[in-house]
Amino acid sequence: MTTDTTALVVDLDDTLVRTDLLLESALFALKRDPVAALAAFASLAGGKARLKDRLAALVDLRADLLPYNDQVLALVRTRREQGDAVVLATASHEKHAHTVAAHLGLFDEVYASTAELNLSGPSKAERLVERFGEGGFDYAADAAKDIAVWRRARRAIVVDPAPDTLAAVAGAGIPHEVLHTRERAFRPLIKALRPHQWLKNSLVFLPLFAAHLIGDPGAVLACVLAFVGFSLMASAGYLVNDLLDLEADRAHPRKCRRPFASGALPIRVGLVLVPVLIGAALLPALLWSPPLAGVLLLYLATTLSYSLFLKQRPTVDVLTLAGLYTLRVIGGTVAIGVELSFWLLAFSMFLFLSLAYIKRYAELVSLGRDGERWPSGRGYSVDDLPLVQSLGVAAGYGAVLVMALYINSPEIDLLYRHPDVMWLVCPILLYWVVRTWTIAHRGLMHDDPLVFALDDRVSLATILAAGVVVVLAV
Repeated sequence: MTTDTTALVVDLDDTLVRTDLLLESALFALKRDPVAALAAFASLAGGKARLKDRLAALVDLRADLLPYNDQVLALVRTRREQGDAVVLATASHEKHAHTVAAHLGLFDEVYASTAELNLSGPSKAERLVERFGEGGFDYAADAAKDIAVWRRARRAIVVDPAPDTLAAVAGAGIPHEVLHTRERAFRPLIKALRPHQWLKNSLVFLPLFAAHLIGDPGAVLACVLAFVGFSLMASAGYLVNDLLDLEADRAHPRKCRRPFASGALPIRVGLVLVPVLIGAALLPALLWSPPLAGVLLLYLATTLSYSLFLKQRPTVDVLTLAGLYTLRVIGGTVAIGVELSFWLLAFSMFLFLSLAYIKRYAELVSLGRDGERWPSGRGYSVDDLPLVQSLGVAAGYGAVLVMALYINSPEIDLLYRHPDVMWLVCPILLYWVVRTWTIAHRGLMHDDPLVFALDDRVSLATILAAGVVVVLAV
């Protein structure tokens, strides 16, 4: 690195911070006020600068929560110590640029976009040459649009460039150095898709077992297709949730490490993947069973509603979570073409409501352990723990009661030769409900209880024991 007194100019998006503030502003505005956000998007007809100005008026970004690039910050501090002027020059709106600069306290000057000027590419180059002269500054940035500035700088500092960007810089003969600060996107991408959560979609196989169609290859194939569809749709939902929850996740002690919140995965990757995953989930379902595609669309709509606003409303949020679990069971029923059982639906709603309350309870216990009281973006406080626990346990007992009423109903004689054996399922289920809530009470529960259950040996043994009872009753 050079030590002479030459200004260091640093770009903001995907350079100083591991995110794109325009995309963040759009997502934040869309979540908070969709109507105003759509009106702001319409202003793009007047130019990108106008769009940035409208979004900036709607959004106040928290500079203290942004994912900063530590290596770029170290470069800035080193150049300051050497006596060089350090400048922030960005195409982001001046409101956000000055907020970041004020938070860091490292920059001597700030240049940014206004309502009349989008400070990007050639316009940024002209501004910097006017201020520092031709070749009078080093410029740290990341993208091909910055080549216009790099051509007029003394030296380019290329941060995490795409291969074509690096090739263009080298091909233009621009003196440069490269900063590799971001890990390969593969692992963050897999983490963002949350494939471990696909275990929950095993619920689509429940109607297969309840209808005693496990030996029917067509029914099994239909459930496999439903499983894949719900898994892809669920991953799309997780991406949307994380994209809309960036600020809340960054304020969370664990969720701040999620790929989009931490900046390990660019926001634009998520925006491209969401429609791809939705299409991949819907197309096979449409070809096999249009009603299944309808259930998948309902699942997506519910997931988006939950991400946008339902998660912030107590009681409604857990009912929605329980409904999402139940939709998987309905999807399995639709896929194999059998009539939806009243008993299976009632049992599912009570059991999954209990699981949804466990999820909230586990979050609140973790929050209380960290010394906080109100979770970001939620409608509960740590003071609600006793209420959440009592409601969740009651829902779990309700599921056991529905099972008992089903075993005592005339319908069971149509499916089982030894229906009295089925009574053993009730104490097994009761044990599992009580044990699961005990684990949650002790603060040992995974954030998602269903994933915990499918990974917990005792829970798996409990499921196996219930399965043995059903086989003996058949």
